[in-house]
Amino acid sequence: MEIKIVKGYLPGSIGRITEMHSRYYHAGWKFGLFFEAKVAAEIAEFLGNYDDQRDGFWIATSSVQVEGSIVIDGRRADDEGAHLRWFILSDGFRAKGIGNQLIHTAVEFCHQQHYPRVYLWTFEGLFAARHLYEKTGFRLVDQHRGNQWGTEVVEQRFELRLT
Repeated sequence: MEIKIVKGYLPGSIGRITEMHSRYYHAGWKFGLFFEAKVAAEIAEFLGNYDDQRDGFWIATSSVQVEGSIVIDGRRADDEGAHLRWFILSDGFRAKGIGNQLIHTAVEFCHQQHYPRVYLWTFEGLFAARHLYEKTGFRLVDQHRGNQWGTEVVEQRFELRLT
């Protein structure tokens, strides 16, 4: 099935991205209601304040539905860096190069915006994602136990310097 990467909101995006996150992280790490509600609320808030000149919202879509996403939140890009968020692919579309396309699209956007750095928060144990981040040039800059997603994990901050 062909996948297209499109920029901008598509009807159903918030629900589908939330669903992919909640199912994936519940299956592997038992994230629950707190996490699902947090993802849905934060994506909705982000899109409510979306600025096409500052932010990026890309969807990997088949002819049927949303199969992946990646977001650049540029609200604090000059101070803290651009925040890479909600990077996910549905189960059937992993390991097909789509994740590479999404992350390179997001990083290229940050280069075009002249953002000094990009960062993301993840947690220990997501080995395929970590491999992709490091292959793209991100480096682990902080690690500590925390529960920002409602379950205690070893949280990790990765950063990519662009300047």
